[in-house]
Amino acid sequence: MQITLEALRALVGSAHVLTGDDVTSRRVDWMTGAPCQAGAIVRPADTEQLAAVMQACHAVKQPVVTHGGLTGLVHGADASPEELVISLERMTAIEEIDHVGGTITVQAGVPLQRVQEAANEVGMQFPLDLGARGSCTIGGNIATNAGGVRVIRYGMMRQQVLGLEAVMADGRVVSSMNRMLKNNAGFDLKQLFIGSEGTLGIVTRAVLRLQPPTPSEQTALVACHSFDALTGLLSYMGKALGGGLGAFEVMWQNHYRLLTETLARHTPPIPPEHPFYVIIESLGSDETHHAVQFREALEKALEQELIVDAVIAQSSAQREGLWAIREDIEGLIKGLAPIFTFDVSLPIADMQRYTDALEKQLIQRWPDGRLVVFGHLGDGNLHISVSVGSSAPEERHAVEALVYAPLTALGGSVSAEHGIGLEKRPWLSTCRSEAEIELMHTLKQAFDPHQLLNRGKILS
Repeated sequence: MQITLEALRALVGSAHVLTGDDVTSRRVDWMTGAPCQAGAIVRPADTEQLAAVMQACHAVKQPVVTHGGLTGLVHGADASPEELVISLERMTAIEEIDHVGGTITVQAGVPLQRVQEAANEVGMQFPLDLGARGSCTIGGNIATNAGGVRVIRYGMMRQQVLGLEAVMADGRVVSSMNRMLKNNAGFDLKQLFIGSEGTLGIVTRAVLRLQPPTPSEQTALVACHSFDALTGLLSYMGKALGGGLGAFEVMWQNHYRLLTETLARHTPPIPPEHPFYVIIESLGSDETHHAVQFREALEKALEQELIVDAVIAQSSAQREGLWAIREDIEGLIKGLAPIFTFDVSLPIADMQRYTDALEKQLIQRWPDGRLVVFGHLGDGNLHISVSVGSSAPEERHAVEALVYAPLTALGGSVSAEHGIGLEKRPWLSTCRSEAEIELMHTLKQAFDPHQLLNRGKILS
């Protein structure tokens, strides 16, 4: 590796090849705080430098792991001492905003929040939004096909990407920086890189689609007395708001009560006595009309007994207070430590049966075990947190079996938006067919025959 490092210093500068304590002082994710164990960290400034770095690595078959904002939860950024980390932290430029075409061109290391702010500054919006917005990067969002809280209206990250550029394992640059909504000229190559977790190529730049602004944001927290009422409310609000429904975020009582009553981290806007709580957000352009429409929709939902209580945010501070309950991951970690976290998707109609059965099985095996559930119910995504009093690997595997095994029969997925990484690799076959996995191996072999890019992630 020393020969490789000397070559890399010549390419990116000595200050941008980190070794020793400069490596181990960095974490590989935000949840565990585990130190980076890579042999070195290389920080290219642009696509050209990264291409040269990968050419040098390819020549000596040096494996690499890509680092972005390190907000992932599936050990996708873990690196061994035999691997190099390629950090995109210097590649943070916003290159261009096209007001007419409604696009923004950025480098992969720019944080999501900065893209949102840049769009707002020119009277547009970039609609992808998630709790880690200040830390996660566009490259990581693309590599994992991030979802977040507005998928129900705008779709996953895949729907926001018009074009991208990526560096291959051998240093070749594939630049498909399309800026058009329509382009049917052959294979849509960008789709191969979106959601591939850096295993097929390293995304360096992207053309993202912007949306018209929605200056009116109406937000409410409501309580539902049953799961049938909850799903009925989802259907009703989607119709009543005329396409304006931006978020439908559900907290099971165990989540809401833990954060507002047990830990008292938030003052409960509604007493924690109901089975389900929902943050409903509607996005519109006309403040007055939109506010009336939103309030009338909630009043009719109350009349139809789809909800039993509701609080409408009257200011941005109140809105942020409601979302703070939903996004308090730090509180969950502290309240349930040691904690196992899961990100699954399944048909909405099956969710209550699934979570009820899961909780029953957990308590049967671990009488003091705890289950906490919340998620983007409108797009079929649940986030499940489990505590059984131990973080031992054998306990983790046993819990994983309870969480993942039922998903096969339900047509669900072990990963809704976080990816596979190392953590979920043993369970990939529960939601992908043998033919699908075989084709993934074929693509990996074609793109990266020496297994240099994020080795062992997704596929063994």
